[in-house]
Amino acid sequence: MTASPLFTDLYQLTMMQGYFSHGLHAQEAVFDLYFRKLPFQGGYAVWAGLEPALEMLEGLRLSEDDLAYLESLNLFAPDFLEALRGWRFTGRVTAFREGRAVFPHEPLLTVTAPLWEAQLVETALLNTLNFQTLVATKAARCVLAAGASPHGGQVVEFGARRAQGPDGALSAARAAFVGGAVGTSNVEAGRLFGIPVSGTHAHAWVESFPDELAAFRAYAALYPDATTLLLDTVDTLRSGLPNALTVARELRAAGHELKGVRLDSGDLAYLSRHIRSAFDAAGFPDVRIVASNDLSESVIASIIAEGGRVDVYGVGTGLVTAGGEGGGALGGVYKLAALNGVPKMKLTGEPAKSSLPGSKRVWRAVDEDGQYALDVLTLGDEPQAGERVSDPTNPLRSTRLPDGLVWTDAREVVMEGGRRTGTPETLAEVQARAREELGRLPAGTLRPLNPHLYRVSLGGDVAELRDRVADSLRAHTG
Repeated sequence: MTASPLFTDLYQLTMMQGYFSHGLHAQEAVFDLYFRKLPFQGGYAVWAGLEPALEMLEGLRLSEDDLAYLESLNLFAPDFLEALRGWRFTGRVTAFREGRAVFPHEPLLTVTAPLWEAQLVETALLNTLNFQTLVATKAARCVLAAGASPHGGQVVEFGARRAQGPDGALSAARAAFVGGAVGTSNVEAGRLFGIPVSGTHAHAWVESFPDELAAFRAYAALYPDATTLLLDTVDTLRSGLPNALTVARELRAAGHELKGVRLDSGDLAYLSRHIRSAFDAAGFPDVRIVASNDLSESVIASIIAEGGRVDVYGVGTGLVTAGGEGGGALGGVYKLAALNGVPKMKLTGEPAKSSLPGSKRVWRAVDEDGQYALDVLTLGDEPQAGERVSDPTNPLRSTRLPDGLVWTDAREVVMEGGRRTGTPETLAEVQARAREELGRLPAGTLRPLNPHLYRVSLGGDVAELRDRVADSLRAHTG
Protein backbone atom coordinates (compact mmCIF):
# COMPACT_ATOMS: atom_id res chain seq x y z
CA MET A 1 0.00 0.00 0.00
CA THR A 2 1.13 3.57 -0.63
CA ALA A 3 2.85 5.23 2.32
CA SER A 4 1.91 8.76 1.30
CA PRO A 5 0.39 10.78 4.16
CA LEU A 6 -1.66 12.59 1.50
CA PHE A 7 -3.70 9.42 0.99
CA THR A 8 -6.29 10.94 3.27
CA ASP A 9 -9.42 13.07 3.17
CA LEU A 10 -8.89 16.82 3.14
CA TYR A 11 -10.79 17.33 6.35
CA GLN A 12 -8.26 15.23 8.25
CA LEU A 13 -5.61 17.81 7.38
CA THR A 14 -7.80 20.83 8.05
CA MET A 15 -8.73 19.38 11.45
CA MET A 16 -5.06 18.70 12.14
CA GLN A 17 -4.24 22.34 11.52
CA GLY A 18 -7.11 23.33 13.81
CA TYR A 19 -5.81 21.08 16.56
CA PHE A 20 -2.33 22.52 16.07
CA SER A 21 -3.45 26.13 16.12
CA HIS A 22 -5.43 25.56 19.35
CA GLY A 23 -2.65 23.61 21.03
CA LEU A 24 -4.71 20.40 21.06
CA HIS A 25 -2.66 18.28 18.68
CA ALA A 26 -0.47 16.60 21.29
CA GLN A 27 -3.34 15.31 23.45
CA GLU A 28 -3.44 11.53 23.73
CA ALA A 29 -6.37 10.26 21.67
CA VAL A 30 -7.91 6.80 21.52
CA PHE A 31 -9.73 5.84 18.32
CA ASP A 32 -11.57 2.55 17.75
CA LEU A 33 -12.02 1.01 14.31
CA TYR A 34 -15.03 -1.30 13.98
CA PHE A 35 -18.02 -2.14 11.81
CA ARG A 36 -21.69 -2.35 12.67
CA LYS A 37 -23.04 -4.97 10.26
CA LEU A 38 -21.67 -8.23 8.91
CA PRO A 39 -21.25 -8.41 5.12
CA PHE A 40 -23.20 -10.77 2.84
CA GLN A 41 -25.86 -11.30 5.53
CA GLY A 42 -23.39 -13.78 6.98
CA GLY A 43 -22.39 -14.87 10.44
CA TYR A 44 -18.74 -13.82 10.57
CA ALA A 45 -16.02 -11.72 8.98
CA VAL A 46 -12.36 -12.55 8.36
CA TRP A 47 -10.09 -9.75 9.56
CA ALA A 48 -7.61 -8.87 6.82
CA GLY A 49 -5.28 -6.07 5.81
CA LEU A 50 -3.50 -5.57 9.13
CA GLU A 51 0.05 -6.21 7.89
CA PRO A 52 -0.25 -3.72 5.00
CA ALA A 53 -1.80 -1.21 7.40
CA LEU A 54 1.08 -1.52 9.86
CA GLU A 55 3.61 -1.22 7.05
CA MET A 56 1.84 1.93 5.93
CA LEU A 57 1.91 3.45 9.43
CA GLU A 58 5.63 2.76 9.84
CA GLY A 59 6.48 4.44 6.57
CA LEU A 60 4.42 7.62 6.80
CA ARG A 61 6.52 10.73 6.18
CA LEU A 62 5.75 14.02 4.45
CA SER A 63 8.15 14.74 1.64
CA GLU A 64 9.08 18.18 0.38
CA ASP A 65 6.81 17.56 -2.62
CA ASP A 66 3.95 16.73 -0.25
CA LEU A 67 4.50 19.94 1.68
CA ALA A 68 4.76 22.00 -1.50
CA TYR A 69 1.43 20.61 -2.70
CA LEU A 70 -0.25 21.41 0.61
CA GLU A 71 1.16 24.93 0.45
CA SER A 72 -0.29 25.33 -3.04
CA LEU A 73 -3.81 24.74 -1.68
CA ASN A 74 -3.64 28.06 0.21
CA LEU A 75 -5.30 26.44 3.22
CA PHE A 76 -2.38 25.84 5.54
CA ALA A 77 -0.28 28.30 7.53
CA PRO A 78 3.53 28.27 7.32
CA ASP A 79 3.98 27.28 10.97
CA PHE A 80 1.69 24.27 10.53
CA LEU A 81 3.48 23.17 7.37
CA GLU A 82 6.82 23.53 9.15
CA ALA A 83 5.53 21.38 12.02
CA LEU A 84 4.56 18.70 9.51
CA ARG A 85 8.11 18.53 8.18
CA GLY A 86 9.19 16.20 10.98
CA TRP A 87 5.83 14.46 11.37
CA ARG A 88 5.61 10.68 11.66
CA PHE A 89 3.27 8.20 13.32
CA THR A 90 4.44 7.46 16.88
CA GLY A 91 1.36 5.76 18.29
CA ARG A 92 0.33 2.42 19.72
CA VAL A 93 -1.92 0.03 17.82
CA THR A 94 -3.87 -2.72 19.55
CA ALA A 95 -5.62 -5.14 17.22
CA PHE A 96 -6.88 -8.61 16.45
CA ARG A 97 -4.21 -10.59 14.67
CA GLU A 98 -4.85 -10.76 10.96
CA GLY A 99 -6.93 -13.73 9.90
CA ARG A 100 -9.05 -13.88 13.05
CA ALA A 101 -12.84 -14.13 12.95
CA VAL A 102 -14.39 -10.81 13.95
CA PHE A 103 -17.85 -9.43 14.56
CA PRO A 104 -19.83 -6.18 14.68
CA HIS A 105 -19.51 -3.53 17.39
CA GLU A 106 -16.16 -4.72 18.77
CA PRO A 107 -13.03 -2.58 18.30
CA LEU A 108 -10.97 -4.53 15.79
CA LEU A 109 -8.15 -2.04 15.98
CA THR A 110 -7.47 0.76 18.46
CA VAL A 111 -5.06 3.62 17.79
CA THR A 112 -3.62 5.44 20.81
CA ALA A 113 -1.57 8.40 19.65
CA PRO A 114 -1.29 12.18 19.71
CA LEU A 115 -4.55 13.54 18.34
CA TRP A 116 -3.19 14.87 15.07
CA GLU A 117 -1.42 11.59 14.33
CA ALA A 118 -4.46 9.47 15.07
CA GLN A 119 -6.62 11.77 12.96
CA LEU A 120 -4.47 11.71 9.84
CA VAL A 121 -4.32 7.92 9.52
CA GLU A 122 -8.10 7.34 9.65
CA THR A 123 -8.75 7.29 5.91
CA ALA A 124 -5.86 5.01 5.00
CA LEU A 125 -6.67 2.54 7.78
CA LEU A 126 -10.33 2.32 6.82
CA ASN A 127 -9.50 1.98 3.13
CA THR A 128 -7.06 -0.87 3.73
CA LEU A 129 -8.93 -2.79 6.41
CA ASN A 130 -12.49 -2.38 5.13
CA PHE A 131 -11.70 -3.67 1.65
CA GLN A 132 -9.40 -6.53 2.55
CA THR A 133 -11.71 -7.75 5.32
CA LEU A 134 -14.62 -7.69 2.90
CA VAL A 135 -12.76 -9.67 0.21
CA ALA A 136 -11.25 -12.15 2.69
CA THR A 137 -14.74 -12.82 4.03
CA LYS A 138 -16.11 -13.35 0.53
CA ALA A 139 -13.24 -15.70 -0.26
CA ALA A 140 -13.86 -17.69 2.91
CA ARG A 141 -17.52 -18.08 1.96
CA CYS A 142 -16.53 -19.38 -1.49
CA VAL A 143 -13.91 -21.71 -0.04
CA LEU A 144 -16.37 -23.15 2.49
CA ALA A 145 -18.93 -23.65 -0.27
CA ALA A 146 -16.38 -25.45 -2.47
CA GLY A 147 -15.18 -27.59 0.42
CA ALA A 148 -18.72 -28.87 1.02
CA SER A 149 -18.44 -31.12 -2.04
CA PRO A 150 -17.87 -34.80 -1.22
CA HIS A 151 -15.17 -34.70 -3.90
CA GLY A 152 -13.43 -31.63 -2.50
CA GLY A 153 -12.82 -28.33 -4.22
CA GLN A 154 -10.49 -25.34 -4.20
CA VAL A 155 -10.79 -21.65 -5.05
CA VAL A 156 -8.41 -19.57 -7.16
CA GLU A 157 -8.73 -15.79 -7.47
CA PHE A 158 -9.33 -14.86 -11.12
CA GLY A 159 -10.53 -11.26 -10.84
CA ALA A 160 -7.76 -8.83 -11.80
CA ARG A 161 -9.49 -7.54 -14.93
CA ARG A 162 -12.70 -6.71 -13.02
CA ALA A 163 -11.14 -5.19 -9.90
CA GLN A 164 -11.25 -1.53 -8.93
CA GLY A 165 -7.95 -0.54 -10.50
CA PRO A 166 -4.45 -2.03 -10.10
CA ASP A 167 -4.25 -1.36 -6.36
CA GLY A 168 -7.64 -2.95 -5.84
CA ALA A 169 -6.64 -6.01 -7.83
CA LEU A 170 -3.50 -6.55 -5.76
CA SER A 171 -5.25 -5.98 -2.45
CA ALA A 172 -8.05 -8.32 -3.49
CA ALA A 173 -5.63 -11.08 -4.46
CA ARG A 174 -3.89 -10.78 -1.10
CA ALA A 175 -7.14 -10.77 0.85
CA ALA A 176 -8.56 -13.68 -1.13
CA PHE A 177 -5.53 -15.75 -0.13
CA VAL A 178 -6.12 -14.84 3.53
CA GLY A 179 -9.68 -16.08 3.10
CA GLY A 180 -8.50 -19.45 1.80
CA ALA A 181 -7.95 -19.14 -1.95
CA VAL A 182 -5.04 -21.34 -3.03
CA GLY A 183 -3.77 -19.13 -5.82
CA THR A 184 -4.27 -16.18 -8.13
CA SER A 185 -4.09 -15.44 -11.83
CA ASN A 186 -2.42 -12.09 -11.03
CA VAL A 187 1.30 -12.45 -11.64
CA GLU A 188 2.21 -9.22 -9.84
CA ALA A 189 0.30 -10.39 -6.76
CA GLY A 190 2.23 -13.63 -6.94
CA ARG A 191 5.51 -11.74 -7.03
CA LEU A 192 4.65 -9.31 -4.24
CA PHE A 193 2.95 -11.69 -1.82
CA GLY A 194 4.31 -15.12 -2.69
CA ILE A 195 0.89 -16.41 -3.76
CA PRO A 196 0.97 -19.37 -6.19
CA VAL A 197 -0.01 -18.25 -9.69
CA SER A 198 -2.04 -20.29 -12.14
CA GLY A 199 -3.88 -19.94 -15.41
CA THR A 200 -4.95 -21.56 -18.64
CA HIS A 201 -5.28 -19.89 -22.04
CA ALA A 202 -7.95 -17.67 -23.57
CA HIS A 203 -10.41 -18.36 -26.38
CA ALA A 204 -8.17 -16.16 -28.54
CA TRP A 205 -5.48 -18.86 -28.42
CA VAL A 206 -7.82 -21.40 -29.98
CA GLU A 207 -9.10 -18.87 -32.52
CA SER A 208 -5.53 -18.09 -33.62
CA PHE A 209 -4.94 -21.61 -35.00
CA PRO A 210 -6.51 -23.42 -37.96
CA ASP A 211 -8.58 -25.59 -35.64
CA GLU A 212 -9.08 -26.39 -31.97
CA LEU A 213 -7.01 -29.57 -31.94
CA ALA A 214 -4.05 -27.74 -33.45
CA ALA A 215 -4.35 -25.06 -30.78
CA PHE A 216 -4.49 -27.64 -28.00
CA ARG A 217 -1.48 -29.51 -29.39
CA ALA A 218 0.55 -26.32 -29.71
CA TYR A 219 -0.17 -25.33 -26.10
CA ALA A 220 0.65 -28.80 -24.80
CA ALA A 221 3.94 -28.77 -26.71
CA LEU A 222 4.93 -25.53 -24.98
CA TYR A 223 3.83 -26.56 -21.46
CA PRO A 224 3.75 -30.38 -21.41
CA ASP A 225 3.66 -30.57 -17.59
CA ALA A 226 1.39 -27.59 -16.97
CA THR A 227 -1.35 -27.74 -19.59
CA THR A 228 -4.94 -26.83 -18.77
CA LEU A 229 -7.14 -26.60 -21.86
CA LEU A 230 -10.15 -24.32 -22.28
CA LEU A 231 -12.92 -26.47 -23.75
CA ASP A 232 -15.76 -24.14 -24.75
CA THR A 233 -14.44 -22.10 -27.69
CA VAL A 234 -16.32 -24.26 -30.23
CA ASP A 235 -18.51 -26.84 -28.48
CA THR A 236 -17.59 -28.17 -25.05
CA LEU A 237 -18.77 -31.77 -25.35
CA ARG A 238 -18.63 -32.40 -29.11
CA SER A 239 -15.34 -30.65 -29.83
CA GLY A 240 -13.43 -29.48 -26.75
CA LEU A 241 -13.76 -32.70 -24.79
CA PRO A 242 -12.70 -35.18 -27.55
CA ASN A 243 -9.83 -32.91 -28.60
CA ALA A 244 -8.64 -32.65 -24.99
CA LEU A 245 -8.77 -36.44 -24.67
CA THR A 246 -6.66 -36.75 -27.79
CA VAL A 247 -4.05 -34.39 -26.38
CA ALA A 248 -4.14 -36.19 -23.01
CA ARG A 249 -3.28 -39.48 -24.75
CA GLU A 250 -0.52 -37.84 -26.81
CA LEU A 251 1.01 -36.22 -23.71
CA ARG A 252 0.98 -39.53 -21.86
CA ALA A 253 2.64 -41.29 -24.78
CA ALA A 254 5.41 -38.67 -24.55
CA GLY A 255 5.83 -39.17 -20.79
CA HIS A 256 3.68 -36.26 -19.58
CA GLU A 257 0.18 -35.83 -18.18
CA LEU A 258 -2.57 -33.36 -18.98
CA LYS A 259 -3.06 -31.19 -15.89
CA GLY A 260 -6.62 -30.01 -16.39
CA VAL A 261 -9.44 -28.59 -18.45
CA ARG A 262 -11.46 -25.43 -17.93
CA LEU A 263 -15.12 -24.60 -18.44
CA ASP A 264 -16.09 -20.96 -18.87
CA SER A 265 -19.71 -21.18 -19.99
CA GLY A 266 -22.79 -23.36 -20.03
CA ASP A 267 -24.32 -25.58 -17.37
CA LEU A 268 -21.25 -26.15 -15.22
CA ALA A 269 -22.80 -28.94 -13.15
CA TYR A 270 -23.99 -30.90 -16.19
CA LEU A 271 -20.83 -30.36 -18.22
CA SER A 272 -18.45 -31.18 -15.37
CA ARG A 273 -20.27 -34.47 -14.66
CA HIS A 274 -19.93 -35.59 -18.27
CA ILE A 275 -16.32 -34.48 -18.55
CA ARG A 276 -15.35 -36.22 -15.32
CA SER A 277 -16.98 -39.44 -16.51
CA ALA A 278 -15.23 -39.25 -19.87
CA PHE A 279 -11.76 -38.65 -18.44
CA ASP A 280 -12.21 -41.34 -15.78
CA ALA A 281 -13.36 -43.87 -18.40
CA ALA A 282 -10.36 -43.01 -20.57
CA GLY A 283 -7.95 -43.61 -17.68
CA PHE A 284 -7.27 -39.99 -16.69
CA PRO A 285 -8.76 -39.63 -13.18
CA ASP A 286 -6.20 -36.99 -12.17
CA VAL A 287 -7.15 -34.43 -14.82
CA ARG A 288 -8.63 -31.55 -12.87
CA ILE A 289 -11.76 -29.69 -13.94
CA VAL A 290 -11.59 -25.93 -13.50
CA ALA A 291 -14.71 -23.78 -13.70
CA SER A 292 -15.03 -20.03 -14.10
CA ASN A 293 -17.80 -17.70 -15.37
CA ASP A 294 -19.24 -15.31 -12.74
CA LEU A 295 -18.97 -17.68 -9.82
CA SER A 296 -19.99 -16.93 -6.24
CA GLU A 297 -20.58 -18.98 -3.11
CA SER A 298 -24.21 -19.52 -4.07
CA VAL A 299 -23.33 -20.63 -7.62
CA ILE A 300 -20.66 -22.98 -6.25
CA ALA A 301 -23.18 -24.46 -3.82
CA SER A 302 -25.70 -25.01 -6.60
CA ILE A 303 -23.11 -26.75 -8.82
CA ILE A 304 -22.31 -29.13 -5.98
CA ALA A 305 -25.99 -29.70 -5.13
CA GLU A 306 -26.61 -30.70 -8.75
CA GLY A 307 -23.82 -33.28 -8.71
CA GLY A 308 -21.16 -31.18 -10.40
CA ARG A 309 -17.59 -32.50 -10.43
CA VAL A 310 -15.57 -29.30 -10.41
CA ASP A 311 -12.15 -29.47 -8.73
CA VAL A 312 -11.11 -25.81 -8.89
CA TYR A 313 -13.36 -22.75 -8.94
CA GLY A 314 -11.84 -19.68 -10.55
CA VAL A 315 -13.77 -16.89 -8.85
CA GLY A 316 -13.33 -13.47 -10.41
CA THR A 317 -15.75 -10.55 -10.46
CA GLY A 318 -17.83 -11.60 -7.46
CA LEU A 319 -14.70 -12.01 -5.34
CA VAL A 320 -12.62 -8.94 -6.14
CA THR A 321 -15.65 -6.65 -6.11
CA ALA A 322 -17.11 -8.51 -3.10
CA GLY A 323 -20.49 -8.38 -4.78
CA GLY A 324 -23.68 -10.15 -3.87
CA GLU A 325 -26.37 -9.67 -1.29
CA GLY A 326 -25.06 -7.53 1.55
CA GLY A 327 -21.68 -7.00 -0.14
CA GLY A 328 -20.10 -4.13 -2.01
CA ALA A 329 -18.55 -2.41 1.00
CA LEU A 330 -17.79 -3.01 4.65
CA GLY A 331 -19.11 -0.14 6.74
CA GLY A 332 -16.11 0.15 9.01
CA VAL A 333 -15.87 3.36 11.04
CA TYR A 334 -13.20 5.04 13.16
CA LYS A 335 -14.48 6.83 16.25
CA LEU A 336 -12.89 8.79 19.08
CA ALA A 337 -13.24 6.85 22.36
CA ALA A 338 -11.11 8.91 24.74
CA LEU A 339 -9.10 12.13 24.79
CA ASN A 340 -6.51 12.83 27.48
CA GLY A 341 -8.09 10.08 29.54
CA VAL A 342 -11.61 11.50 29.28
CA PRO A 343 -14.15 9.10 27.68
CA LYS A 344 -15.71 10.36 24.45
CA MET A 345 -18.63 9.10 22.40
CA LYS A 346 -20.79 9.91 19.43
CA LEU A 347 -24.37 10.33 20.62
CA THR A 348 -26.93 10.24 17.85
CA GLY A 349 -30.64 9.95 17.30
CA GLU A 350 -30.02 6.47 15.88
CA PRO A 351 -28.91 4.39 18.89
CA ALA A 352 -27.31 1.65 16.76
CA LYS A 353 -24.87 4.25 15.40
CA SER A 354 -23.75 5.57 18.79
CA SER A 355 -20.13 4.84 19.60
CA LEU A 356 -18.79 3.28 22.80
CA PRO A 357 -16.64 5.48 25.06
CA GLY A 358 -13.47 4.56 26.90
CA SER A 359 -10.44 2.37 26.36
CA LYS A 360 -11.81 -1.13 26.05
CA ARG A 361 -10.59 -4.70 25.95
CA VAL A 362 -12.15 -7.47 23.89
CA TRP A 363 -12.46 -10.83 25.61
CA ARG A 364 -13.27 -14.01 23.71
CA ALA A 365 -14.80 -16.97 25.53
CA VAL A 366 -13.74 -20.52 24.73
CA ASP A 367 -16.03 -23.37 25.81
CA GLU A 368 -15.07 -26.82 27.06
CA ASP A 369 -14.86 -28.11 23.47
CA GLY A 370 -12.40 -25.41 22.46
CA GLN A 371 -15.02 -23.58 20.41
CA TYR A 372 -15.64 -19.84 20.56
CA ALA A 373 -18.78 -18.96 22.54
CA LEU A 374 -19.09 -15.16 22.61
CA ASP A 375 -17.09 -11.92 22.91
CA VAL A 376 -17.44 -9.39 25.72
CA LEU A 377 -16.12 -5.83 25.88
CA THR A 378 -14.91 -4.55 29.25
CA LEU A 379 -12.90 -1.59 30.49
CA GLY A 380 -10.18 -3.94 31.65
CA ASP A 381 -11.04 -6.88 33.84
CA GLU A 382 -11.87 -10.37 32.59
CA PRO A 383 -15.62 -11.14 32.55
CA GLN A 384 -16.91 -13.26 35.41
CA ALA A 385 -19.46 -16.08 35.51
CA GLY A 386 -22.82 -14.70 36.58
CA GLU A 387 -22.02 -11.19 35.34
CA ARG A 388 -24.85 -9.56 33.40
CA VAL A 389 -23.88 -8.48 29.90
CA SER A 390 -25.98 -6.66 27.31
CA ASP A 391 -26.42 -6.26 23.58
CA PRO A 392 -24.51 -3.21 22.21
CA THR A 393 -27.55 -2.08 20.20
CA ASN A 394 -30.30 -2.89 22.67
CA PRO A 395 -29.64 -2.55 26.43
CA LEU A 396 -32.90 -4.39 27.16
CA ARG A 397 -31.40 -7.58 25.70
CA SER A 398 -29.17 -8.91 28.44
CA THR A 399 -28.08 -12.22 29.90
CA ARG A 400 -25.83 -13.63 32.60
CA LEU A 401 -22.55 -15.28 31.68
CA PRO A 402 -22.50 -19.04 32.30
CA ASP A 403 -19.88 -21.05 34.17
CA GLY A 404 -17.24 -23.08 32.39
CA LEU A 405 -15.89 -20.49 29.95
CA VAL A 406 -12.21 -19.69 29.53
CA TRP A 407 -11.57 -16.08 28.62
CA THR A 408 -8.75 -14.95 26.35
CA ASP A 409 -7.67 -11.41 25.52
CA ALA A 410 -8.66 -11.30 21.85
CA ARG A 411 -6.32 -8.47 20.85
CA GLU A 412 -2.71 -7.56 21.41
CA VAL A 413 -0.41 -4.58 20.99
CA VAL A 414 0.96 -4.89 17.47
CA MET A 415 2.64 -1.48 17.27
CA GLU A 416 4.31 0.68 19.92
CA GLY A 417 5.97 4.02 19.32
CA GLY A 418 5.09 3.79 15.66
CA ARG A 419 7.03 0.54 15.25
CA ARG A 420 5.74 -3.02 14.95
CA THR A 421 6.21 -5.07 18.09
CA GLY A 422 6.99 -8.24 16.15
CA THR A 423 8.23 -9.40 12.78
CA PRO A 424 5.73 -9.28 9.91
CA GLU A 425 3.82 -12.51 9.46
CA THR A 426 3.86 -14.44 6.22
CA LEU A 427 0.67 -14.61 4.23
CA ALA A 428 0.64 -18.38 4.67
CA GLU A 429 0.64 -17.93 8.46
CA VAL A 430 -2.27 -15.53 8.22
CA GLN A 431 -4.20 -17.90 5.95
CA ALA A 432 -3.61 -20.79 8.38
CA ARG A 433 -4.92 -18.68 11.26
CA ALA A 434 -8.06 -17.80 9.31
CA ARG A 435 -8.69 -21.48 8.56
CA GLU A 436 -8.28 -22.40 12.23
CA GLU A 437 -10.50 -19.53 13.38
CA LEU A 438 -13.40 -20.55 11.17
CA GLY A 439 -13.11 -24.07 12.50
CA ARG A 440 -13.64 -22.81 16.06
CA LEU A 441 -16.86 -20.89 15.47
CA PRO A 442 -20.16 -22.21 16.83
CA ALA A 443 -22.23 -24.58 14.73
CA GLY A 444 -24.36 -22.63 12.30
CA THR A 445 -22.21 -19.49 12.23
CA LEU A 446 -20.70 -20.56 8.92
CA ARG A 447 -24.06 -21.11 7.22
CA PRO A 448 -24.30 -18.92 4.12
CA LEU A 449 -28.00 -18.28 4.75
CA ASN A 450 -29.67 -17.45 8.07
CA PRO A 451 -26.52 -18.10 10.10
CA HIS A 452 -26.28 -18.44 13.85
CA LEU A 453 -25.74 -15.03 15.45
CA TYR A 454 -22.43 -14.91 17.31
CA ARG A 455 -22.89 -12.67 20.32
CA VAL A 456 -20.81 -9.61 21.11
CA SER A 457 -21.86 -8.18 24.47
CA LEU A 458 -21.00 -5.25 26.71
CA GLY A 459 -19.71 -5.87 30.19
CA GLY A 460 -21.47 -3.96 32.93
CA ASP A 461 -18.64 -1.41 33.24
CA VAL A 462 -18.79 -0.49 29.53
CA ALA A 463 -22.59 -0.23 29.58
CA GLU A 464 -22.50 1.95 32.70
CA LEU A 465 -19.84 4.25 31.21
CA ARG A 466 -21.82 4.57 27.98
CA ASP A 467 -24.98 5.54 29.87
CA ARG A 468 -23.13 8.00 32.09
CA VAL A 469 -21.38 9.75 29.19
CA ALA A 470 -24.63 9.82 27.20
CA ASP A 471 -26.51 11.37 30.12
CA SER A 472 -23.80 14.00 30.48
CA LEU A 473 -23.97 14.87 26.78
CA ARG A 474 -27.74 15.17 26.92
CA ALA A 475 -27.53 17.39 29.99
CA HIS A 476 -25.17 19.76 28.20
CA THR A 477 -27.51 20.02 25.23
CA GLY A 478 -30.48 20.96 27.37
